Amino acid sequence: MAVPKNALKKWQKVREFALGLPGATEEFPWGETVAKANKKVFVFLGVDDGSHPLAVTVKLTDEEAHAHALTSPGAEPAGYGLGRAGWVRIPLEEPGSPQAELLCDWVEESYRVVAPKRLIAELDQA
Repeated sequence: MAVPKNALKKWQKVREFALGLPGATEEFPWGETVAKANKKVFVFLGVDDGSHPLAVTVKLTDEEAHAHALTSPGAEPAGYGLGRAGWVRIPLEEPGSPQAELLCDWVEESYRVVAPKRLIAELDQA
């Protein structure tokens, strides 16, 4: 199944942004792409091979951001009980899905929740 170009572009922008954050690393547990800070996942990027719809999953503990993310078309609390901890899965292929800039804001917030203080200080100085 072909991945819609605009969804793939968004996914690539979000991935680049996430990996540009201080100390961010990319890993592929379970065959999925994730970005980690200090060995802790701050964004699940799923797969970009067309086997599953493109989506990003972020941890949003700020109530407003969390509620806003859940208004995205098709968005839902993340599976495996992660939703209870504030994780939200946001599909990228749905009509009206958030723009890359907003997704990057949410990725940064997720990073700030998970990353150690020294990396957040580095981000704030940048």
